[in-house]
Amino acid sequence: MADVNLKDVYKSFGKTEVIHGISCKIKDGEFIVILGPSGCGKSTVLRMIAGLEVITAGEIAINGEIVNQLEPADRDIAMVFQNYALYPHMTVYKNMAYGLRIRRMPKADIDLRVRNAAKILELTEFLNRKPRQLSGGQRQRVAMGRCIVREPKVFLFDEPLSNLDAKLRVQMRLEIRKLHEDLKITSVYVTHDQVEAMTLGDRLVVMDNGYAAQIGSPLDVYERPATKFVAGFIGSPAMNFIDVRLSADGKSAQLPGGVNLPLANGGVAAHGGKDVILGIRPEHFELAEEKQGVMQLRVDHVELLGADTLVHGHFGDDKKSLTLRLPDVQQIEKHTILPLVIPAPKLHLFERESGQRIGK
Repeated sequence: MADVNLKDVYKSFGKTEVIHGISCKIKDGEFIVILGPSGCGKSTVLRMIAGLEVITAGEIAINGEIVNQLEPADRDIAMVFQNYALYPHMTVYKNMAYGLRIRRMPKADIDLRVRNAAKILELTEFLNRKPRQLSGGQRQRVAMGRCIVREPKVFLFDEPLSNLDAKLRVQMRLEIRKLHEDLKITSVYVTHDQVEAMTLGDRLVVMDNGYAAQIGSPLDVYERPATKFVAGFIGSPAMNFIDVRLSADGKSAQLPGGVNLPLANGGVAAHGGKDVILGIRPEHFELAEEKQGVMQLRVDHVELLGADTLVHGHFGDDKKSLTLRLPDVQQIEKHTILPLVIPAPKLHLFERESGQRIGK
């Protein structure tokens, strides 16, 4: 096992800079998830760790050794790709053993490693089959088995579940997490799926256009997003954003329509009187008695999901759209007026220009 240290890492393609000085210390045995939308640079970061992309500036160290100039084969890493990359003409056993064979490892050692990995991944009965005879989930386990037999210092996962259906993704998430808990090998996992990120990662690196917008635990990122981008990317449905003006003392925010909303802990005095962005997650709204609601939402559409209900509506003269997530099945008719309460501790404030979080 090993730690991985990225220090001021930049990557440019010609004159186009795509990674802007990322720094992150990954602890020995930690499971880090790099999360972000397509084109944000997350796979580029993974490929730089693997040595498949040459970094433009900065340092990457694995177990204390700077690996900037090392070839991928010399970094003692193993990578699981999105497309499995199995040899179709080889059996599962030979696919898993191939990397060890070309290293001229003794046959007895190869057999021991392959059978141990197959046992961990529940592939023992499939060792004599070829990839075409396996399901998508089984093929992905073979790809992971090929990495396990290497006994590397670091596992790298490049969106390994993207080609699987929804049910298999859930199953494989659990298997990957269990595998990590059993082997305790440092792992870096790239995905655009926030559910994968929240359930797998010890920490998340949320990428935004080549920058690390926030690095923190899944709960930290959810409860205290550092930027408006992070707040909108994490959570489903996405966070609601409303343009508001803070009172002069920063103790309340004026919603569209002139309603004043008290802020927790006295608000943020330094931003008093400024126009800012208020964020509230769909699950944090509360239904209120008619006269107690600070916001009157007119319902446009209702989605019954069984475990909960999504309500889409608008409020105010400018018909600002909002989405609510209510527990259980709620039979709510279209055009109904819902009075809402917004708990002050659940509110988030962001600067309008920079998108940076305001306050704690």
